Amino acid sequence: MVSDSAGFTDKSFNQTSLAGLTKAASDLKVSTAKVESKDDKDYAVNIQSMIDAKCTMIVSVGFLLENATVAAAKANPDVNFAIVDSQPANAPKNLKPLIFNTAESSFEAGYLAASMTKSGKVGTFGGQKIPTVTIFMDGFAQGVDYYNTQKKKSVQVLGWDAKKQDGQFVPQPNPFQNVAGGKTTAQTLVNQGADIVLPVAGNAGNGALQVVKSSGGKVNAIWVDADGCDTQPTYCSSIITSVYKGMDVAVYDAIKAAKDGNFTGDPYVGSLKDGGTGLSPFHTFDSKVPADLKSELNAIKADIASGKIKITSTAQPK
Repeated sequence: MVSDSAGFTDKSFNQTSLAGLTKAASDLKVSTAKVESKDDKDYAVNIQSMIDAKCTMIVSVGFLLENATVAAAKANPDVNFAIVDSQPANAPKNLKPLIFNTAESSFEAGYLAASMTKSGKVGTFGGQKIPTVTIFMDGFAQGVDYYNTQKKKSVQVLGWDAKKQDGQFVPQPNPFQNVAGGKTTAQTLVNQGADIVLPVAGNAGNGALQVVKSSGGKVNAIWVDADGCDTQPTYCSSIITSVYKGMDVAVYDAIKAAKDGNFTGDPYVGSLKDGGTGLSPFHTFDSKVPADLKSELNAIKADIASGKIKITSTAQPK
């Protein structure tokens, strides 16, 4: 496995993917290796190091590794590859995309945030303007819009304009690692009145958690990728829920298929319908989320899965 520049201790994206590799090592008795990227320029070199180590299955973690992974897969047709959060056009048959329609689960998160806000303003920001980030922001904004339509309210989304596809992002360089930049970006949204924040920024999202915890309960967060109460227990009292992606399960299943001789390059697409993405438990907020809101979220989940509710994010898996 090759991480993106946020590394395997980002408490969200890479860390969850690594859990799938770790489970494969334990349950399937396969030998594993991993290399942590420090910078975008490391990707091709790090993938090659796994090829040189005679790995027969290589998982790259993140959209930013797409070009390097495609090139390596084409150059090494006898090696199986999988890539988390990327669906390359004209990918070779030995490359399996592991992708997630998080617009669906983020739609639920947006509806939840709009229902729970006291200020009438909720915020989101990203690590970088790439499809695997903006898909969360699109779904979140559309969920707020749906709440406003259903309830005849006017909750405002700060940090992302879905129509213009523009919003707030963590400053470069290495935005997914820039915790101080994430903190500044989150504080800007809070200063503008947001009392619920959805950071889609990997390790930089920890800066947002610092902001919400320091508010003394006035501001709360919705985490992404992993259940934040599992990976960020220090901040659990400030995390309403998390938009999870079953990257650990997808990675494990891809490795198992390769070991069993059943590997294909057909994409895995996690959705609300198959449980590949969704909302984590409410944990400390369970008693604060009204029963009727929980029922509404269940109805929304069913309506998205059935196609009754249409989500329009262009970043959704094709």
